[in-house]
Amino acid sequence: MISLKRNSKGELVNATGLRSRSSSIYSPNQSEPFRISRSKFSDFLSCRRCFYLDRVKGLVSPSMPGWSLNETTDLLLKKEFDDCREKQIPHKIFSKFGLTNVVPFMHKDLDKWRDSLRHGLEYQIDGTNIILHGGIDDIWYDQNEEKLIVVDYKSQASLQTVEERRYLAGVYHQGYKIQLDVYAYLLKLMSFDVSPTGYFYVCNGDRSAAGFDGRIIFEETLVPYRWNVDWIEEKVSEMVQVLNSDELPKVNSSCENCAYSIQRAVIESWV
Repeated sequence: MISLKRNSKGELVNATGLRSRSSSIYSPNQSEPFRISRSKFSDFLSCRRCFYLDRVKGLVSPSMPGWSLNETTDLLLKKEFDDCREKQIPHKIFSKFGLTNVVPFMHKDLDKWRDSLRHGLEYQIDGTNIILHGGIDDIWYDQNEEKLIVVDYKSQASLQTVEERRYLAGVYHQGYKIQLDVYAYLLKLMSFDVSPTGYFYVCNGDRSAAGFDGRIIFEETLVPYRWNVDWIEEKVSEMVQVLNSDELPKVNSSCENCAYSIQRAVIESWV
């Protein structure tokens, strides 16, 4: 996909390919705190070279259009859960999946924790200047266990019924599990007691309906996931080492961004 840069008014503007905000660019061995989002951490796990070019060299990847339909589903779900949160009553889906002792978690900072751009869950990693942060969709509270439950909303449209084992084993869902791992990790660092099982609230659009008729019917399912944070500390340490290096990391042979940039440079050299 070819992406054209536009300003807030939708007008075409010059695309430099470089970041303009110095706060978005890391200087190796800097002492000032530097924020790394959960999504940028995921970029590091996918391709260290692209991550380094972005965070240290300020190279901007082409933008992608927003997923407005998914965002709308998330927004409406938050309205539902916030209503239950205010009343401190279970959401209608809880009884269907045996969560009779659960209510949406009430906290004064919840709106900040859901603000992925400016706040989110955040913690400065011990012994580093890196503040890891990420905007969460929701948190529930197990009243019996007195523990927080990490939740992420997911929207999709599949002909297959959402089934726990198949959903969690999906190739493109491995990143989802990383999301919940990181959220649980941050909450634990923030001194909260977190339930070992989080949930994906999956809204699956019915593609077998006879017609559109101005609406899409969603089947709502909770997929339990036992998060794992044991791997995160080591990877964060490796990420810090990469950020503080003066050497460009090796190409990930499976990275399509790297492959595109290499092949484009080769082809342009022939012209």
